[in-house]
Amino acid sequence: MQDQRPIAAFVWMIGSITGFSLVAVSGRALASGLDTFEVMLYRSLVGVGVLLAIAVWTGRAAELRPSFMRQHLLRNIFHFAGQNLWLYALSLITLAQLCALEFSYPILVALTAPLFLGEQLTRLRIGAALVGFIGILIVARPFGAGGFSIGLLAALLCAVGFAGAAIVTKKLTRQTSVFAILFWLTTMQSAFGFLCAAIDGQIALPSAALLPWVIAIGLGGLGAHLCLTKALSLAPASIVTPVDFLRLPLLAVIGSLAYGEALDLWVLVGGAIIFAANFINIRSEARLRPLPMA
Repeated sequence: MQDQRPIAAFVWMIGSITGFSLVAVSGRALASGLDTFEVMLYRSLVGVGVLLAIAVWTGRAAELRPSFMRQHLLRNIFHFAGQNLWLYALSLITLAQLCALEFSYPILVALTAPLFLGEQLTRLRIGAALVGFIGILIVARPFGAGGFSIGLLAALLCAVGFAGAAIVTKKLTRQTSVFAILFWLTTMQSAFGFLCAAIDGQIALPSAALLPWVIAIGLGGLGAHLCLTKALSLAPASIVTPVDFLRLPLLAVIGSLAYGEALDLWVLVGGAIIFAANFINIRSEARLRPLPMA
C-alpha cells in the first residue's frame, strides 16, 4: 500500500473543485446559444483532442486500443444521460440546489452496489440512505410553496445517471486504465452528442463569443476528473470526499454574485445532511475492508 499524502491530495482536490465550478459557469454561459447536446458535443471534442495529444506525447497510445467496449458503451450511456440532465437542470434551478442534489448519487451507488457488484447491503448503508433522503427532501422541498419543479426532477435523475456510470466505472477500473476510460468517455460522448444534436437536421456552431466557454468547459471537465483521480491515488476517499463538498458553498456564492441567486440556508443544510450520509458510507466501507484507489 502506497504512502498517503493528504496535503497533496487536498491541493489536487482544489484543482478538481475549480474544474467542476468552471464547468457549471461555462454551462450557464453556453445555454444562451447551444442546446445541451451541442454543449456535450463540443465539450467532448475538446477532451478527445487533449487526450490524443497526451497519448502521442507520452507514448500511451497503445492503452487506447478498443477493449471492453460493451462496458464502455453502457458506462457512457449512463453518463451522457446524467450529464445532459445536469446541463438542463443548470438552466432551471440554482447552482447550490443542483450541486446538493448531485451529491446524492453516491447514496444510490451504495444501495445498488450489492445488486451489481456483489457488495454487502448493511444496516448502516440503509440508515445512511435514509439520512440522505431526508437531505434531498430539505433541498427539493417538494411540498413547499414552489412545489416539485422539472428542474429539481432533472437534477435528481442526473444523480441516477451518474450512479449508473459509477457502478460500471468501478467494474472497468478492474479491467483497464483510467486514461483509457477517460478517452472512451470523451470519444463516445462526442458521438452521442453529434447524433442527438443532429436529430433536428442542424447543429449550431458556437459563436466567437461562446468559443472560449466551449474550451473552458472541455478543459474544466477533463481537468476536474484528472485532479479527482490523482487526489484519490494520494489519500483515502474518506479524506478526499469531504473536500469535494466545498463545491456546494462555493457554487452558492458564485450563484449569488454572478447570477443574483438567493443564498438559501435550507439548501446548505440539506446538502450538509446529504454529505453526512455519504461520509457515513465511506467510513463504514473503510472499516469493512480497505479498497485500493485508482
